[in-house]
Amino acid sequence: MSALTRQEIPLASMNGYLALGGGILAVLAGAWLVHLSILGSLAGGAALAGIALILAGVFMCAGLYMLQPNETAVLTLFGRYVGTDRGEGLRWAFPLYRKRKLTVRARNLNMSTLKVNDKRGNPVELAAAVVWRVRDTAQALFEVDDFERYVSVQAEAALRHLAAQYAYDEGEDLAPGETTLRGGAAEVAHALSVELTARFEAAGVETLDAKLTHLAYAPEIAQVMLRRQQAQAIISARARIVHGAVTMVEDALKGLAEREIVELDAERKASMVSNLLVVLCSDRDAQPIINAGTLYN
Repeated sequence: MSALTRQEIPLASMNGYLALGGGILAVLAGAWLVHLSILGSLAGGAALAGIALILAGVFMCAGLYMLQPNETAVLTLFGRYVGTDRGEGLRWAFPLYRKRKLTVRARNLNMSTLKVNDKRGNPVELAAAVVWRVRDTAQALFEVDDFERYVSVQAEAALRHLAAQYAYDEGEDLAPGETTLRGGAAEVAHALSVELTARFEAAGVETLDAKLTHLAYAPEIAQVMLRRQQAQAIISARARIVHGAVTMVEDALKGLAEREIVELDAERKASMVSNLLVVLCSDRDAQPIINAGTLYN
């Protein structure tokens, strides 16, 4: 970003009610003098003084303007920036000042869904909501051509840049604990807010909040990624099932040995472990086979 050359200058305007009262009194006094001059009660110079008072009163009333809460008036004189008035209510400033009103209330930017590439290069869909407001009115009006358009374009650029720094979700190619778009919502939102603040600085705009509102794989790879997630879920479930089955078999063999219910040699233990694992790990109901002979037949 280029160096900032324009900063807001505070300007204290006059109370508009006093200016309005003074203007009305000047017009009334001028009209009275003109009336008396026409009647011949005063000399001819009084008429000129009355006209001057009327013009002065009209000129004073021309400098009145109204400001709502969180609304400012940027004042310029023949193209030269004079200052910014942040007062409220009826105000008065030099009538030749050009007064451009600018709100400093918080605004919402609801970004449309963008198709971008994440850190792995996979196409994903992103959208965000940004809360922002004008911090420096002089920068907003004089440093950029259209600060609202500037905010919209820079927010889109920041979102695209952010997506390229993070992967959509976890994977073997990522470092342990690495932040992802899906798993690190708070960290991603903070990073987005920091980048937006840096990009908005030139326009005198500050970021109040930024959050992702939409996150999904692009339609062309959504089904493939869904199957990948399902496969990971199945593998994780199977691993837990096997771990639990091994623990149960170990407890069963230990219990039989401690209670001396039956003595099993290595071959019978292997057969028992195999049968138990088949029963415990199978995703279908096992069909029991009753052995009516001896243990070995």
